[in-house]
Amino acid sequence: MPKSDVIAGVDVGSGQICCAVARRNEKTGDFEIAGGCKVPCRGVKGGVVINLQDTSHAVQKAIEQLEEQTESTIRQIYLGIRGSHIDSANQRGAISISRTDKEITPEDIAGAIENAKTIRLSPDREILHTIPQTFSLDHQRGVPNPVGMEGNFLEVDVHILIASSAHLNNIYKSIAQAGFEVLEPIYGLLAVGDIVVTQEEKELGCLLIDLGGLTTGLAIYTEGSVRYTKELQIGSDFITRDISHALRTSLSTAQSIKEKYGCAMSSLLTEDEQFDYASVDGRTIRQSSKKQLVDIIQPRLDQIFVAIEQDLKQSGLYDAIMAGGVIVTGGGSKLSGIIHAAEQALGTQARVGLPQDIAGKEEIIVDPVYATAVGLFRSELAGGQMRPAARTGKSGGPSIFKRLRDWAEETF
Repeated sequence: MPKSDVIAGVDVGSGQICCAVARRNEKTGDFEIAGGCKVPCRGVKGGVVINLQDTSHAVQKAIEQLEEQTESTIRQIYLGIRGSHIDSANQRGAISISRTDKEITPEDIAGAIENAKTIRLSPDREILHTIPQTFSLDHQRGVPNPVGMEGNFLEVDVHILIASSAHLNNIYKSIAQAGFEVLEPIYGLLAVGDIVVTQEEKELGCLLIDLGGLTTGLAIYTEGSVRYTKELQIGSDFITRDISHALRTSLSTAQSIKEKYGCAMSSLLTEDEQFDYASVDGRTIRQSSKKQLVDIIQPRLDQIFVAIEQDLKQSGLYDAIMAGGVIVTGGGSKLSGIIHAAEQALGTQARVGLPQDIAGKEEIIVDPVYATAVGLFRSELAGGQMRPAARTGKSGGPSIFKRLRDWAEETF
């Protein structure tokens, strides 16, 4: 890890900047979460920067809070990238081994992956990540790690994440204006998947739902690897807006009402509790009930799960998630009854996705809002398979051959 007192993970989400800070444990070599914070940001919408100055100010404010918490200096960050501008594709690359010894090296793996990346991209698009899924050696599929084995023909299946260059550059500019350096840009959905989804669930086949504010991220895992990713243009902020309009109150009050009194399904209500709240003018006190609230929440939540179900069917992987089930994370997963709603809508078991095997401040670790920011550290320590190649114009870094060698050694 680069020399710095601490390293921050910054999740640029829907209308807010969510950060976590970690220190390396000198004895174990692992990291411990030392603090976290979230700051509202009008400059970000659905993970996309719409105002550089507002975003830069929010990032600076968030990291200053982290520095106060840890009494440390932060100069470098791992950056969580989100947004509907990110697309994905599964590709295959191959390479012939012409050497006499025929022994597969990390450089051979890197060459096969490079071949898989030869896809047509428009000038405004670029590859964010290339993630190896599985290898084939002389047409024998299912080889987990071919390094050291002998063969004539090496193939690799990869999952490629493609992003808008302009949107990425705007995020980088906002971070630079705040005075910080981006160590690694990491797709936030996969970062959170690394930390809330178990390896057994990935092997069995499962669906990760990251229920954010303006977007809902979907990641399907089978045979131990990610096979499908998608960002839907709907999220839990839509529920907040519905509450705000129906009860004629501010968005902040609606958010508080949703968190305190909200429920995903009317069948889960045990009593129709009444509650008071401030009207949009901030002074007039109105009254509502949990029954009225669930009648507002449930139609929008049904719409979200219908969109998820339709996308699963289009992916062709619906049946593949049944064994491992559904893992729901993100701020929207805090809604009471969300797991029961997910199970009923998708027809399989579900659970809340929280960071696993992580040490540090419990109030950060047990809050799914911070899952992506915390997951950014695990992505680095997991072996670097999610690290993209150095971007043009950025400072250099390890070559792809060194990264693949390190990945092979640390992962296998």
